[in-house]
Amino acid sequence: MNNLKTKSEIEIMAEGGKILAQVRDRLAREAKEGVSLIELDELAEKLIREAGAVPAFLGYKPGGADKPYSASICTSVNEVVVHGLPTKYKLKSGDVLKIDLGVLHKSFYTDTSVTVGIGQISPEARKLISATKKALELAIENCQLGKTLGDVGFIINKYARSQRFKVIKGLTGHGIGKNLHENPIVFNEGREGVGPKIVPGMVLAIEPMLSAGDAEIVQLEDESYATRDSSLSAQFEHTVAITENGPYILTK
Repeated sequence: MNNLKTKSEIEIMAEGGKILAQVRDRLAREAKEGVSLIELDELAEKLIREAGAVPAFLGYKPGGADKPYSASICTSVNEVVVHGLPTKYKLKSGDVLKIDLGVLHKSFYTDTSVTVGIGQISPEARKLISATKKALELAIENCQLGKTLGDVGFIINKYARSQRFKVIKGLTGHGIGKNLHENPIVFNEGREGVGPKIVPGMVLAIEPMLSAGDAEIVQLEDESYATRDSSLSAQFEHTVAITENGPYILTK
């Protein structure tokens, strides 16, 4: 398996993960009615740099993108699932905000995301957020030695369906380390016992993304992705290292 990390490399990534988790949690607290997305982005860059790290997304140009990303975080509202560019839009009561961010620390990347309900959200939005968070927890619990990434995707999809939500198609998690995106791909649906074996040294960015409606996505003009039917979406993500003792959440 390529891209396996040593114990010392995982500990460096844990340092970056701690910085990232602190910034993520601060942004989640600051995300309130009347706050603009660009204000959250500016705060994120300030906090990341003050901690001695570098915003991972700023200037990043993934495959297929027309231009480098111009912000430190992704802020995706309501039907927008991922890669939403921070703007002057001010959050309103009822919004469902996904905040996705990463840092580069001592040559290693970590990646995380959280979904925040703004003000008074609908019962459906509350259930969707809770289910997506639980799907991530179950996925991490299933990152046990000897299991496969198919097992991880299977449990995410099984739980989503049990809650009457759908796994969003075409978007996945990924390996992470010296590069922001590495192999293996971490699918949010799969078959038990199928796919790469989970072994010590893997570091995975696991990120369930669920929809309250259509599982299909469309790409918008700003290169973000939204649900095809404009239904609500949610996303949670942790960077997780696989050790001899099982999963170790680096961004907790």
